[in-house]
Amino acid sequence: MKIAVDAMGGDYAPSVVVEGAVWAAKEFDIHIILVGDKAMVEDELAKHNWQGLPISVIHASQVVGMDESPGQAIRRKKDSSIKVCFDLVKSGEASAAVSAGNSGAAMAAGIFVLRNLQGVERPAIAVIMPTKKEPVIVLDAGGNVDCKPIHLVQFAVMGSVYAKYILKKNNPKIGVLSNGEEEGKGNDLTRETNEILKDSSLNYLNYLGYVEGRDIFSGDVDVVVCDGFVGNVVLKVTEGVAEALTSMLKKEILSSPLAKMGYLLAKGALLKVKKKVDYSEYGGAPLLGIDGIGIISHGASDAKAIKNAIKVAVECTKNKLNRHLLEELEKNHDIQRLCAKQSLRCVEEG
Repeated sequence: MKIAVDAMGGDYAPSVVVEGAVWAAKEFDIHIILVGDKAMVEDELAKHNWQGLPISVIHASQVVGMDESPGQAIRRKKDSSIKVCFDLVKSGEASAAVSAGNSGAAMAAGIFVLRNLQGVERPAIAVIMPTKKEPVIVLDAGGNVDCKPIHLVQFAVMGSVYAKYILKKNNPKIGVLSNGEEEGKGNDLTRETNEILKDSSLNYLNYLGYVEGRDIFSGDVDVVVCDGFVGNVVLKVTEGVAEALTSMLKKEILSSPLAKMGYLLAKGALLKVKKKVDYSEYGGAPLLGIDGIGIISHGASDAKAIKNAIKVAVECTKNKLNRHLLEELEKNHDIQRLCAKQSLRCVEEG
């Protein structure tokens, strides 16, 4: 197994990417292909004890900036580090691609280079989020701003497969994110999706119905489905709240000697909570629905996040994620039929 890693992607590349890759090569005993400016990457490698590790470097002369248009960048920058990573997966020289760079460009490269899996209209970014119980999958987290019901139904299928084979959850529970649990809540998109997922012919999906935003963190569902606009807002709000709470807690702890003493007594518990909500523990978000394995990491990823993103890529490859996705998506004719039926009903009802 070889994992292609975009050495130039992320706010702190290439230093933290190289460090994370060296860490992963040691811990997981897999071959890492670092893709980027060869001189810069080798300079960073020289700072680590990597001799004897299965690490190689492939030169890429271009980098996609965080503020560049994803589609244009992938078309114009044929030798960008992001695109070259996905080219390596396409050619079979790598089993998966990992990037903490421009997430839109990573998604565009996945779609343009690897294409979609048969039966998938739109791939989705699946983020893993902490809950009071076990982690939950939220998708789409930003790949598709405007969606149709069929897209959300396919997201439900793909999220269920990921939860089952990667997170090892038996019969994953699925919910559609809405502004209330009642049947009449939501908008046209969520109501149509809800009607389709309730159909008995999709009984291979453990669909529970609507869930509210607060339910994401309860741990009572395993997969939360939404369009990319809503999913990305959920993701960014969650990050913002976590940062704000951490800052407020730190300020209060430093405000008095008594608070500092209390922190020392509760330090072990607080560190456990911090680890649970730390995005670097989850590594990266898989791009589900492309004909290959692509992992998108946070732009602010540190070395631990890069290492864990590589771990996600390894797990997806070892567990043959795409084979299982294809098996479920073969039932896509049922989904297409139900979506067509629901659309016709909506037209008739005006």
